[in-house]
Amino acid sequence: MAKKGKKFLAATAQVDVLKAYPAVEAIELLKKVSFEKFDATIEFAIKLNLDPRKAEQNLRGAVVLPHGTGKTKTVLVFAKGDKAKEAEAAGADYVGDAELVDKVLKGWLDFDTVVATPDMMSQVGKLGRTLGPKGLMPNPKTGTVTMDVTKAINEIKAGKVEYRVDKVGNIHVSIGKVSFSNDKLFDNLKTIFETIHRLRPATVKGVYIENLSIASTMGPGIKVDTETILD
Repeated sequence: MAKKGKKFLAATAQVDVLKAYPAVEAIELLKKVSFEKFDATIEFAIKLNLDPRKAEQNLRGAVVLPHGTGKTKTVLVFAKGDKAKEAEAAGADYVGDAELVDKVLKGWLDFDTVVATPDMMSQVGKLGRTLGPKGLMPNPKTGTVTMDVTKAINEIKAGKVEYRVDKVGNIHVSIGKVSFSNDKLFDNLKTIFETIHRLRPATVKGVYIENLSIASTMGPGIKVDTETILD
């Protein structure tokens, strides 16, 4: 742990914690101070002036990143009949109905994302306590409860990410890997930012987006200047 601590401190020493860096400069700095020995994930954090207890301020949804996240997601689809065949043809990793629901109830969780057709939700509802805490429960707001399973699967495989404001008004989203080019990371970051910016609830008073930062898996947070993302 001590060795890891030294690397983190050395990385942190190169970051001005009081400065909001232009987006491109922040990405360059993040790569410079990233000390992981693996291709680390880059997380984009947005601090919002929201009260998630108010329904209209409890932001949740999904967006397809133009360059994906660098991770191929394993997709489970709850469907039956023709929709099950459609899901299989679209490249779903696991497809099933009641038997698959029972398998998940027994503790099987070898998947990253869950899609369900509306007619399956009465059965999938049994999995609320299992999937809910892990953020895996299908939801119409994120496009994962749908009859268009082909579109849902294609978007997930292409790099669709879900966002959801937490209890204190923050949103955390992966925007790619350290190995991504600076341009691709900027495009992904901009896509997320513009989506959240566009969704400002009418009931929010004053500043809406309070703070932005990016960080690699084990690296320090780097503040990003909002004005350098918008056109």
